[in-house]
Amino acid sequence: MRLRALLDTDALGLRLLGGEDELDRTVRGVMTTDLRDPSRYLAGGELVLTGLAWRRDASDTEPFVRILASAGVAALAAGEAELGDVPADLVDACARHRLPLFAVNESVAFATITEHVVRQVSGERAGDLAAVVDRHRRLMTSGPAGGGPDVVLDLLGSDLDLRAWVLSPAGRAIAGSSAAGPALPAAVCTRLGGEHLAAVRTGRRGPHRVQLDGTTYSLFPIRSSGRGPAAASASAAAAASTAALRDVRETVLSDWFLAVEADAGDWPEERLDLLQGVTQLIAVERDRRDAARTVRRRLAQEVLELVQTGAAPAEIAARLRVAAPVLLPGLGAAPHWQVVVARVEWDGGDIEGGPVAQSLLEEILVDPLSAGPEPSDRIAVAHTGDEAIALVPLPAVSAEHDGSETGLLADSLLESVREPLSAGLDGDGRLTLGVSASVHSAEGLRGALEEARHARRVAAARPGRVCAAGHQELASHVLLLPFVPDDVRKAFTARLLDPLRDYDRRHRAELIPTLEAFLDCDGSWTRCAARLHLHVNTLRYRVGRIEQLTGRDLSRLEDKLDFFLALRMS
Repeated sequence: MRLRALLDTDALGLRLLGGEDELDRTVRGVMTTDLRDPSRYLAGGELVLTGLAWRRDASDTEPFVRILASAGVAALAAGEAELGDVPADLVDACARHRLPLFAVNESVAFATITEHVVRQVSGERAGDLAAVVDRHRRLMTSGPAGGGPDVVLDLLGSDLDLRAWVLSPAGRAIAGSSAAGPALPAAVCTRLGGEHLAAVRTGRRGPHRVQLDGTTYSLFPIRSSGRGPAAASASAAAAASTAALRDVRETVLSDWFLAVEADAGDWPEERLDLLQGVTQLIAVERDRRDAARTVRRRLAQEVLELVQTGAAPAEIAARLRVAAPVLLPGLGAAPHWQVVVARVEWDGGDIEGGPVAQSLLEEILVDPLSAGPEPSDRIAVAHTGDEAIALVPLPAVSAEHDGSETGLLADSLLESVREPLSAGLDGDGRLTLGVSASVHSAEGLRGALEEARHARRVAAARPGRVCAAGHQELASHVLLLPFVPDDVRKAFTARLLDPLRDYDRRHRAELIPTLEAFLDCDGSWTRCAARLHLHVNTLRYRVGRIEQLTGRDLSRLEDKLDFFLALRMS
C-alpha cells in the first residue's frame, strides 16, 4: 500500500509533517520501536511507529533518523502522547534525509495503525501471488542466455500488457519489446534520459513518474549488480551515507534505466516487485556487455600507451593491425582513425572522472555506419585519472570518398545528449570533449591525440556544463594563445619586446607602434609608411633599429611570426 492511502484514512489520526513529495512510497510492513538503534529489525519499506522514548535530547535525533533512512524505511510516525508536539529537530532531520514524517494523534493507539497496515498489505499480497511467482520463474529462465533484455521486455508486454524500453542515461535506446510498437521518438528518449538523471541526482527513489505530451512513463533505475554500498551496522551509517553519494556520482551517467509506459503510482506491491526483478535481470545483461568490452578497452590502452611513450611507428602500426579486425569486423580495409578525449570533473575533485567519461564515450560515440543492437562495439576507450580517450576507426573508403569533412564532428556529437547529461551533472560537474581530425597511419596518432586534448582544453574554456570542440576550431592562433603557460608567455614576450619598450621610454621612438603597423601591413614599406604618415626612409630606420635591438630579421617569416605572437600575448 502507499503512504498516501494511510494519510487519506481519517481513522488513523495521521498528520503529515514533512515529505509530501514522497507519499507514493510503498509500505511493506509496520514496526513499533523506541530503540535508539533498531537497524537489526528493519528490512526496508516499513512504517516505523515510535513514542520518542529513545530521545533524551536533540543530539539523539540525527543518528536515529540516519539509521532509518539507511535501512530504507518508508516513513516515520511519531506519537504525540509522550512529548506533545513532535520536536522541531526531528522534523528537520527527516527533511534532510528525505524521510516522510507523520504525527500520530494521542487518541490513536499504535495497535490500530498496525492492524490497518497489516490487513491492507496482506490483502494485496494474496491477490496475485501465484501469478507473480510464475512470472518470476519465467523471467529468470529467459535471461541473457535466452535472448537478452528484449525477451524480458516481451514478457512484460504479453503478461502485463506493458510497453517498455531500456534506455541509456543519454537517451539511447538499448532494447524494446516487440509489443511496444514503433520505437520511441529520439526526442522522447532524450527527455526521459534527462528526467531520469535529474531524479537520481536529487535522491528521489524510483520508480520516477514523468508525464510527456500527455503520456505517463514510470522510470526504474537499472544498477549494475554488485554496486552500491551496504551498511554493515548502524554505527557505519554515516560512512555509508557518504559512500552512497559517491556511488551515485560514479555511476549516474552510465547506468541504464527501464522506461514503462504506465503510471506505477497505484501499482500493487507485487507488480512493483516484478519490475524490480526485471531491472535486476537487465543489470546482469549490462554487466555481461561491459565484460565483453574488456578486450576493446585493453586494445585501446595498449595502443595509447605506445603512442604516449613515443614508441616506433612500426610497433604502433603492428598493434593497430591487431585492433582493426576487432573494431571493424568483416570490413577488411585498413581504417583511418580519430581520437576523442573526454574529461568529467566534479566540484571538489574527490571523484575520479575517468571511468565515468569512459562509459559515456562508449554510449555516445556511435558509428553511423554500424548496425545491430550494440553500435558501441566499434569503439575502444581507455581511461586514466579524469580523462578518457577513445580510438574510433573510420573505414578508409569513407574517409577519402570525396575529400570533404568526414568522421565525428564535435558539435553534432553532443547535440542530442547535451540536455540529459546536463541534468546528470546537476550543477556540480562538467563534461568537456575534444575531437581530432582523422589520420590514416600510426605516425599520425600522436599528433591526433595532442590535437584532441587541445580541442578539449578549448572546450573547457567555454561556459556550460557540457562542451565540445573539434579540430576545425584549432586553425587560428587566437585559440592557441590562451593555453600557453603564463611563465612561458611572459618570458617569450619579455625577450622580444622589453628591449623595444625600454628604448621607447628613453627616446620616444615609437618602435612598438611601428612594429605593429609593419606586421599589420604584411611587411609592405609603402603601405606602412602611409599609415604612419612617415617617409619610407624613416620607416626603414625604425625597422633597422628594431632588428638591431632584438637580433631578429623582419624579412624572415619566422621572425615576423615570433613578433606577431609576442604582440598578441603581451
